[in-house]
Amino acid sequence: MAGQAVTVMPVRFDPAEVRDYYDRHTAAFVSRGQGGGGIHRAVWGPGISHRDQAFHYVEDQIAGVMHSLPAADGRSPHIVDLGCGVGGSACYLAAQLPVRVTGITLSPVQAHLAQARIQEAGVSDRVTCLVGDYNDLPPDVGPADLAYAIESFVHGPAPSRFFAQCRRLLRPGGAVVICDDFLRPTTDPRAALAIERFCRGWHVNALLDREALQALASAHGLVHDLTVDLSAYLELGRPRDQVLKALLPLLNLLPLAAGRFDYLSGGSALQECLSQGWLGYDFCVFRSDQ
Repeated sequence: MAGQAVTVMPVRFDPAEVRDYYDRHTAAFVSRGQGGGGIHRAVWGPGISHRDQAFHYVEDQIAGVMHSLPAADGRSPHIVDLGCGVGGSACYLAAQLPVRVTGITLSPVQAHLAQARIQEAGVSDRVTCLVGDYNDLPPDVGPADLAYAIESFVHGPAPSRFFAQCRRLLRPGGAVVICDDFLRPTTDPRAALAIERFCRGWHVNALLDREALQALASAHGLVHDLTVDLSAYLELGRPRDQVLKALLPLLNLLPLAAGRFDYLSGGSALQECLSQGWLGYDFCVFRSDQ
């Protein structure tokens, strides 16, 4: 779509507010999500025919990036999940690859669920979940061969700090993967309001366009490798989504509704933004140049 990217100044949420958001809503995300027991989206990419495959599509692409990295010289490669949620992606990658995985989440609720999942998956010798901020990583988390952020990058209040942490974290030749929502160019006057509703409902701080993302990465010595637009492979407009959209005005009238349904309002706005092409869902890879 021609035109300039919409400039949006989203409501700013500090890490404590993002933590509280996930502490409140993680149980609903897991129970009402798109499948797989995790809290990110199913992606029906090329060759995908089953929901389980769709739910792990992004993780399989991350595994492909891991295979492309330099050999680890006999040691176990180390992956860091920046915003690991309930540990689904970390456990899946540990089951697919001979790696160690460290997950970071702001939410103690998520960390508790992640630890239970790690034990159940039988990967506690190779997967660890820590409560912490990916913009202020403990010094002993690294070094890492690969770091990734699936639908967590947008929550960080300081995207430049995110890339500075990645640069410090990565070994020479390592890579960082970001899979998240990004602005698309548009002149549609409806876009700004819908994007603001998404940012408010999902506690979004860093909603960038591709050029801004790549410029920030480059400023911290990370070279853009590829960006793949996965928007066309998302599930949009499902019957349940239509029902929720219709019910939201009524839900928000309920006593004590403030904050209880923000994630539903944000999700509905996100669906509108993606279907209209105001936002896109990108898989981005950056590599350390040293």
